[in-house]
Amino acid sequence: MQNDPRSHGLWELTAPPASETHALAGSVEADVVVVGGGFTGFSAALHLAERGSRVVLLEGKEIGFGGSGRNVGLVNAGMWTMPDELPGVLGQLYGDRLLDLLGNAPKLVFELVEKHAINCEINPAGTLHCAVGRSGLEELETRAEQWARRGAPVTLLDAAETARRVGTDAYAGALLDMRAGTIQPLAYVRGLAKAAIAAGVQVHTASPVVGAERTGKRWTVKTDRGSVSADWVIVATNAYTVAPWAEVRAELVHLPYFNFATKPLSPELQRKILPGREGAWDTAEILSSFRFDKLGRLVFGSVGALRGTGAAIHKAWARRSLKKLFPEIDGVEFEAEWYGMIGMTVDNLPRFHRLAENVIGFSGYNGRGIAPGTVFGKVLARHIAGEIVEGDLPLPVTEPMAQSFRPIREGYYEVGAQLAHLVQARI
Repeated sequence: MQNDPRSHGLWELTAPPASETHALAGSVEADVVVVGGGFTGFSAALHLAERGSRVVLLEGKEIGFGGSGRNVGLVNAGMWTMPDELPGVLGQLYGDRLLDLLGNAPKLVFELVEKHAINCEINPAGTLHCAVGRSGLEELETRAEQWARRGAPVTLLDAAETARRVGTDAYAGALLDMRAGTIQPLAYVRGLAKAAIAAGVQVHTASPVVGAERTGKRWTVKTDRGSVSADWVIVATNAYTVAPWAEVRAELVHLPYFNFATKPLSPELQRKILPGREGAWDTAEILSSFRFDKLGRLVFGSVGALRGTGAAIHKAWARRSLKKLFPEIDGVEFEAEWYGMIGMTVDNLPRFHRLAENVIGFSGYNGRGIAPGTVFGKVLARHIAGEIVEGDLPLPVTEPMAQSFRPIREGYYEVGAQLAHLVQARI
């Protein structure tokens, strides 16, 4: 994609082709214009079209170009924040609503995949959050207890069971979450796009928005070569937001994340490593994640960007870390490598913004884009359709608040990840 093999890596190599689309040319009318062709944008567009709305979706690059086509592909339930902390941050009403919505969000992903026959390697086998040391295990014990009180199908595994399920004795335990699973993310978003187009959504790629103005009760959203007039605007660009809603980007700190994909492992190794095909990640401060794709490639990732000196440093770290976790795959070749940016909020929670009258959007997925993005898209559609009033949304309306020293902090995260991985690669 964009002639850059490090932008979408394995997912670009293995996803079904995207639907044929073209840049917007001329002026068109719609009920809703959606800006952003990722999970949230296409979920919103699809659910609106199914409710009879005329929808135009504008994507600045290609379908799934942003975080939706670059991530690990873990369909997680909930957020990073501990369940009991949400009511303290959001208040009891919104805290409980968000917990319920995001706790069940993977279910909507799986339902949409089945309903629209999306070919995206869906695997609802659960996820394993792996404990690094005693402190990591204590964190998972707390998380397990809090989710269990809410009836979630989570199980805290001991070290022996974790070793059996993961294929290494490196972890003190793990939290198994059967609500979750894995997916080929670019294939999924392309599948959502295909379903949306079939439902009547008019999709234009290579159509970055350059301006928006309100005339009377309608908005005119402009691109270089055309415009869309609509009653509502959905801003669904998250970490890859640019003008004219730069305040969304200013609220998010970019955290880079990379992945390497091995060549398909032997059947023997696949029977030992993650034999249940769960997706996994650990509790380390600079975390690692790993999962298999359909053909047995092990996808292994962590914090960092594969550019400049980071490309070599992170690859050396990945080779050494894989050997430490799974000595049997020492020397395996990487077939693909890629990275992208995660949009982090100051409290690791998403936001709902009314950027102007009838201009709305969710953002700040903090590395949990697949399930939250999908379910938030449906919420936006239901809100515009009049099925949910603003007071019943899962988050309160907030004004975008720019994070202080954002460029410095982003540089610190990128350089800090390199230094940490450089040290670990030499140990």
